[in-house]
Amino acid sequence: MAIDELTAAVDELPLVDHHVHGALRSPVDRAGLEGMLTESDRPIPGWMTQFDSQLGFAVRRWCAPVLGLPPHADAADYVARREELGVHEVTCRLLAASGVEHFLVETGYEGDAILSPAEMAASSGARADEVVRLETVLEDLARSEVSAEELPARFPELLAERTVDAVGLKSVVAYRFGFDFDPQRPSTSEVVAAAGRWLRTGGRVDDPVLLRFLLWSGVDRGLPLQLHAGYGDPDIELHRCDPALLTRFIKLVEPHGVDLLLLHCYPYHRNAGYLAQAFPHVYFDVGLAVNHTGARSAAVVAESLELAPFAKLLFSSDAWGPPELHHLGALLWRRGMRAALAQWVTADEWSASDAIRVARMIGRDNARRIYRLDQR
Repeated sequence: MAIDELTAAVDELPLVDHHVHGALRSPVDRAGLEGMLTESDRPIPGWMTQFDSQLGFAVRRWCAPVLGLPPHADAADYVARREELGVHEVTCRLLAASGVEHFLVETGYEGDAILSPAEMAASSGARADEVVRLETVLEDLARSEVSAEELPARFPELLAERTVDAVGLKSVVAYRFGFDFDPQRPSTSEVVAAAGRWLRTGGRVDDPVLLRFLLWSGVDRGLPLQLHAGYGDPDIELHRCDPALLTRFIKLVEPHGVDLLLLHCYPYHRNAGYLAQAFPHVYFDVGLAVNHTGARSAAVVAESLELAPFAKLLFSSDAWGPPELHHLGALLWRRGMRAALAQWVTADEWSASDAIRVARMIGRDNARRIYRLDQR
C-alpha cells in the first residue's frame, strides 16, 4: 500500500520545470528531428540514425503512445504520425502529457524558432515565466551601436528593463569560455577595454572579462542565476565545465545573497551535489542528462540524491525544440524518482511519507521557493 501511495504521488505531482526552452514553432522533417535528438551539432552520418540511441528509443517507447501509436513504434511510422498530426497537435499532446504545471522558459537561444513563454502556456495549459540569458542581452545592446565607454552603465539598465517580469537569469559562460575564469569582479576600465575590442570585431560575446562583467551584473540584479554546467554541444570543452571550478566564484557571491543554480551537471553531478551541500546558496539539477540517458536515466536520478540536502535539488528538462523532450524530461524523472524512492521505502530506509515529501520538494516546492513563484 505504501508503494502504491508513493507511485501515485510521484505520477500525479504537478511539476515546475525550472529550466526549459520553448517547443518548436514549425514542422521538421526526419533529418531535422534527428538532429535535435543529440547534443552534437555535426551532420548525422548516413550510416546511422539518431533513433538508435537511448533518447531515440525513449521517444519510440514513451512518446509514440501519446501520439496514438503502439509503444516501440518504428521510427519511420513515428515520423509519419508526427507529420499527419501537425506541429500544433503534437506539441499540445506532449506538453499536456508531461504533467508540468509551470515552465520557467529560457528564451536566449534561437528564440524565433521556438514558442515564447506565452505560447508555451497557451499550448500546454500551464503557467510559463521567463528566464533571461545574460549574453543575449549584451549582444542585443551591441546592435544598438552603444560605445565601449557607455556599455558598463547601459548594460545594467537594459538588463533591469528586460527582466521586469522575469523570474531568473541564465549564463552560458561554460560554452563561451569555461569555468576556469578569474572569479573577481572586473574593473570598469577592464570592461571598457574588453568592450572596445569586442565591439570592433562583433559576433557573440566570448571575452572572459565581459563574461565576468555579465555574471557580476547578474548578481547585482539579485535574481536567481542559472549556470549551465557539464556536457552540451561540441562548443564546450567538457573538462572546463566541471562546476567544482566555480568554487571561488561561489564563495565570492555568497555574501550577496543570490542563489546559484547549476544546471544539468552530468557527468559532474556528484561534484554539483557537493557544492549544493557545502554552500547554502547553491542548487543543482540533472535535467539534460535525464533525457539523453533514456533507460539508464534512473541511475542518474538516484545519483543526484546521494549527497545534497533534498531542499537543494530541482527538476528540469532543459528541453529545446521537439516537445518529445519536454514530455520525456518529466516522464523519465518521475520514473527515476519512483525507482529510487520505492527501493528505499521497501528496505525500510525511508518512510513512504518522507519519500513523497522529498518528491514534492524536488519536483515543485524548491523551485517555488527559490524563484518566489507563489508571490507572482
